[in-house]
Amino acid sequence: MDLHILPFVSVLYLLSFLDRANIGNAKIAGMAHDLHLDGLKYNTIAAVFFIPYALAEVPSNICLKLFRPSRWIPSIMVAWGLVMTLMCLCKTFQGLIVARVFLGLTEAGLFPGITFYLSRWYRKQDAAQRLAIFFSAATIAGAFGGLLAYGIENMEGIGGLYGWQWIFCLEGMATVVFASLSYFFMHDYPGTATFLTDADRKIVVDMLAEDRHGLATEFSMAYVWQAMTDRKTYLQVGIYMCLLIPVYAISLFTPTIVNEMGFTAAISQLLTVPPFVCGCILTLVFGILSDRKNLRGPFVIAGATISMIGYIILISQKSLGGSYAGAILAATGVYPCVPVTLAWAGSNAGGDMRRGVALAMVIGMGNLGGICSSFIYIKPPRFFLGHGVIIGCLTCVIILCLIAMWDYKRHNAINVARCKAEGIDESRANEFKKLGNESPLFRYTI
Repeated sequence: MDLHILPFVSVLYLLSFLDRANIGNAKIAGMAHDLHLDGLKYNTIAAVFFIPYALAEVPSNICLKLFRPSRWIPSIMVAWGLVMTLMCLCKTFQGLIVARVFLGLTEAGLFPGITFYLSRWYRKQDAAQRLAIFFSAATIAGAFGGLLAYGIENMEGIGGLYGWQWIFCLEGMATVVFASLSYFFMHDYPGTATFLTDADRKIVVDMLAEDRHGLATEFSMAYVWQAMTDRKTYLQVGIYMCLLIPVYAISLFTPTIVNEMGFTAAISQLLTVPPFVCGCILTLVFGILSDRKNLRGPFVIAGATISMIGYIILISQKSLGGSYAGAILAATGVYPCVPVTLAWAGSNAGGDMRRGVALAMVIGMGNLGGICSSFIYIKPPRFFLGHGVIIGCLTCVIILCLIAMWDYKRHNAINVARCKAEGIDESRANEFKKLGNESPLFRYTI
């Protein structure tokens, strides 16, 4: 399953993150100068992406449940690949605004869709390292984007396009090509996977059924409302939003921050690579350890602390070496938190439909943090406002994680006591099928 599923979805997300974050590479490759993006124009271009991106995620996950993943996911990929490719024709600030709005709308379904898709293949205790492998594609995209931009910049003038226009064109075309192939290679669910033998398929289906504790898998608006009215969903939204503010700030502004240290634009593109590589390595390590320990909150707190140390260095140091080390620590710490948080949110939502909606809410509402990220790095070269806001966000992550861990542990104790008092075991799972998290058999992951 890992060999057939994970490399494929990781490439999907690499292309997605590359297409949404390449605006940062394009900026220092000449886009800001050529399109006269003075004042807050670049920040606005970066921010408008997140509004349709956040609003379309819950509807997209509902569509994913209603349609086949092998049709829905490639279709939205083709759509955003075309938007990305045609962004190379934008020659005004207004044109880029419109293009980024449609890019956000078409990209919205991929990340929550794949996160939900993976939850249909793996048990709760196996999810974090798979999501870490999947999300590590974002860190690879950050590193690869810098290298790619460095090479593509040299195409300046070819076909009458600037180098930054070629960044949009070539990366968008790569997405369209891969999306077209995805129609033929993407598997839907374990029950229909052709690469599994009948015996293997039965093992996987039975394993997932046991992991669900008999909770519902069918579509019903009742499960949508269960997710939307659960306060614990909003606790996870808060954690995720406070994480995504630094994540998007890193992807959108790392080239600018490094450039402001005094390096040339070309060297800045290359120097954005090490922070993302370090982030990728720790993402994989945290994912594996989180699954082995079956713990989520402590790893999110550890990553947020590492990242906070990096930002404290950035806000307090003037030296070139110290600032660059801070940038590396900032990315290294925050990236591993994202897949662990999503595995946490997914494992603590009972039933397929409720999980799909809860994940879409966490990812969708959390992505509104990207709007904040777009407007806090506005005063170079030290960026005190940006670094200060992110230190505050990471502090909130730690506090909210401690609250969530206490709350989940309290609910588990209540459920265990009820099962013991009323003699409830798995043989009665069908009685609580439609209750989701409220089932006394449900156990929260700490």
